[in-house]
Amino acid sequence: MDLRPPLTRHHRSRQASHAQLVAPFALIAVVTVVDVLAPPEVHLGPFLAAAPAMTASFAGPRMTAFVGLVAVLAQVVVSTTRTSLTDLNHTFQIIALIMISVFVTFFAHLREVHEKEMVQLRTVAETAQQVVLRPLRDRIGPLGVASLYLAAAAEARIGGDLYAAARTGTGTRLIIGDVRGKGLEAVGDAALVLGAFRASAHQETELTGLVDYLEAAVSADLDGGDQGESFVTAAVLEIPDDEPVLRLVSCGHPPPLGLAGLVSSTVTAQTFPFGPGDVLLLYTDGVLEARDRAGTFYPLAERVAACGGMPPQALLDHLCGDLLAHAAGNTLDDDAAMVAVRRTAPP
Repeated sequence: MDLRPPLTRHHRSRQASHAQLVAPFALIAVVTVVDVLAPPEVHLGPFLAAAPAMTASFAGPRMTAFVGLVAVLAQVVVSTTRTSLTDLNHTFQIIALIMISVFVTFFAHLREVHEKEMVQLRTVAETAQQVVLRPLRDRIGPLGVASLYLAAAAEARIGGDLYAAARTGTGTRLIIGDVRGKGLEAVGDAALVLGAFRASAHQETELTGLVDYLEAAVSADLDGGDQGESFVTAAVLEIPDDEPVLRLVSCGHPPPLGLAGLVSSTVTAQTFPFGPGDVLLLYTDGVLEARDRAGTFYPLAERVAACGGMPPQALLDHLCGDLLAHAAGNTLDDDAAMVAVRRTAPP
C-alpha cells in the first residue's frame, strides 16, 4: 500500500508522466531522421503512429492530440523531403496517422474520465473509512498509543478491521476486531460494532458487561440477524489508571502478543501485569496471514521480539515496513490493523 499523502503521490505521478513524454518525442525524431535518410523503397512513416498511441497510455487527451499533431507534421516533413505531399503513399500515411491520432485521443479521454471516477470513489471510500475508524490519539491518559491500518487492496483502502479507544472515569478501554468480509458491507458491520462500543464503553461498569452489550447489539443487527455469512472477532481491553494491570476479554480474536497461550476460550475477563514501560501489541489476523512469494506467513512474534524498547509509533512504523517487505510481490490476503500501547506513567 502506498502510505504517502495524496498530494505527494499526485506530484510524483505528474513527474513520471513528464519523464515518459521523452519516449514519444524521441521516437518521432528518430523515425523522421531515419526515414529521410533511408533508401526510396524504405518507408518508416507507419512507426510514427506508435507515438500518440503510447502517449494515450499515460497522458491526457490534450497531450495525446499534441503528440499526434507533431507526428503528422513529422510525416509531412518526410513527405516533402523525399517526394511531395501529393505522393499517394505519403498521402495515405498522413491520413492514417491523423485517424489513429483521433482514435487514441478519444481513448485517452475515456481513460481520463475513468480515472477521475476512480479518484472520486477512492476519496469516498477513504472518507467513509476515516469516519468509521477514527485515528487514535497518541496519548490517552497514562498510555502512549499508535495505530496502523493496511487495506488488502491498496486501491480500495477500505475494509472490515476495526479498533477504537475510550476513556472512562478509571482508565482506558480499547477494542480491536475483524469483521469477516470486505468492502462497504464490512465497513457497515464495523461501524455497528464501533458505534456500540463508543456508546457503552463509558456506561458499563464491568468489562464483561461491556462485551455482553456488544454481543447483544451485534447479534440483533449484524446482517439483519443472519450471521451465517458475517461475524466479528474482537478483543476488548481495560487498562486502569491506578493499577499496573490490564484486563482482557477475547471473543475469538488472536491474543495480543505476550498473552498467547494464556487466554482461555471462555468469555471471561482475565487480568495480566501491565506496568510502566510495558508495550502491548494488538493486531488483526491479516498481519499473521501475510505471505511472501514462497507462501511463508509473516513471523510477527519473531519480528516483535527483535524490536524491544521501541515506542509505539516507531514499533508500528518498523513493523509496517517489514510486513510490506515480507509481502513484496504478493498482495495482502486480508486487511491488517495494529495498535501498540505503552504505559508511560506509573499508576
